[in-house]
Amino acid sequence: MSLQIKNVTKRFGNFTAVNDLSITIPEREMFGFLGANGAGKTTTFRMILGLLDPSNGEITWDGKPINYETSNIIGYLPEERGLYPKMKVRDQLIYLGRLRGIDKQTIIKEMKYWLERFKVPEYETKKVEELSKGNQQKIQFIASVIHKPKLLILDEPFSGLDPVNVEQLKDAVLELKNNGTSIVFSSHRMEHVEELCEHLCIMHHGSPVVHGSLKDIKRSFGRKNVTVEADFDLSFLEQVNGVIKSKQRADGITLQVESEDVSQAIFLQIQGKGFVRKFELEEPSLNDIFIEKVGASYHE
Repeated sequence: MSLQIKNVTKRFGNFTAVNDLSITIPEREMFGFLGANGAGKTTTFRMILGLLDPSNGEITWDGKPINYETSNIIGYLPEERGLYPKMKVRDQLIYLGRLRGIDKQTIIKEMKYWLERFKVPEYETKKVEELSKGNQQKIQFIASVIHKPKLLILDEPFSGLDPVNVEQLKDAVLELKNNGTSIVFSSHRMEHVEELCEHLCIMHHGSPVVHGSLKDIKRSFGRKNVTVEADFDLSFLEQVNGVIKSKQRADGITLQVESEDVSQAIFLQIQGKGFVRKFELEEPSLNDIFIEKVGASYHE
């Protein structure tokens, strides 16, 4: 079972929000959507959910179109909160679970499992407005998975969360993936996508600018990063042939280089000049690739 997006375009009047997007998201995999605000991520999600119809192209799950009949196999965590603030957590989750066609006993069992999993069983009888933002996000997450969806869509799931809550939510997402759920999530936090996703798509102004497996994307980018830490001034390395850009750090320098060969030239340049604490050649980060592909028009 896979999610297929084929030549999908979405226009609002004269504005094209998504332009000719084609992606296959395999089963049991986590797929990352990256892009600045307005890149077309949320519009794509709303089309997958059947809330918006594509202007062109088609979206299918397991070869069949997505409509109200398939809505019970999809879970959605929207970027904006969608909970009733005055309602108790238990009543809210029962209500949302019943909308998905699940019986009350199953909902309560799943709810108790997840509240325990997040170490907050006492929240069952609390009103949503009494919870912190991070804990509201956990309840929103439980609401999106209580019916055990086959496909889970997470729109900026970690935004605004402290590091402890981010880790808890990441662990929960990985557990679902390992149990067979296909997961699509958007983020503009590169490190989360890098850590969690095997495949990804970088969108810019509605079009995919990079798409494929993370390994292949990094390999095809060609460039590498060299980090050097030493007890002498390293700024002369910026002049080495093949260095594209540099970033001074408190304890050394990081250089983006054209190829591995350039790193050897750098290695020879620093020999005999003093004590070198660290010399490291790394793949380009997703952040490097994003900035290169999306360019100056991207704003955090």
